[in-house]
Amino acid sequence: MEFKSLKIIEPILQALEKKGYTVPTPIQEKTIPLLLENKDVIGIAQTGTGKTAAFVLPIIQKLFEKKEDRERDKRPFALILAPTRELVIQISESVSHYGSFLGLKQVSLYGGVGMRPQIISLQRGTDIIIATPGRLIDLMNQGKVNLDVIEFFVLDEADRMLDMGFI
Repeated sequence: MEFKSLKIIEPILQALEKKGYTVPTPIQEKTIPLLLENKDVIGIAQTGTGKTAAFVLPIIQKLFEKKEDRERDKRPFALILAPTRELVIQISESVSHYGSFLGLKQVSLYGGVGMRPQIISLQRGTDIIIATPGRLIDLMNQGKVNLDVIEFFVLDEADRMLDMGFI
């Protein structure tokens, strides 16, 4: 099976080809079609099996298909939570690569750096927020994040976040 058979749109296929990916991994093969049909999914797979692409590809495709809605609204349509700054950065790089031909805007929110640049990015508008729970909660408490129109929500490494106390 190839990515083409999963009904992935051409701009994403171009980005995948540029990266050298042509065949989806088992987690991608099973989850991408379900997510493109707006189904909820819980996925478990080992590190290095392509879990990030399994949820990022359908999200960015759906956002691209809603381009007109996104252009009228500066609020984010997708929220991806991850337990660490490093994972947020990794997911952000994946979104940038896979969405390189789509014109999507994303904001990464994590601690250990100043909030001001993150707040400015949020004010400019974004399609996707990729965040650690702590920084997201801080910015929500300050009224800087509006999640009213979130349509796509991912908890990456949810078990780890629960272990860290983010219930």
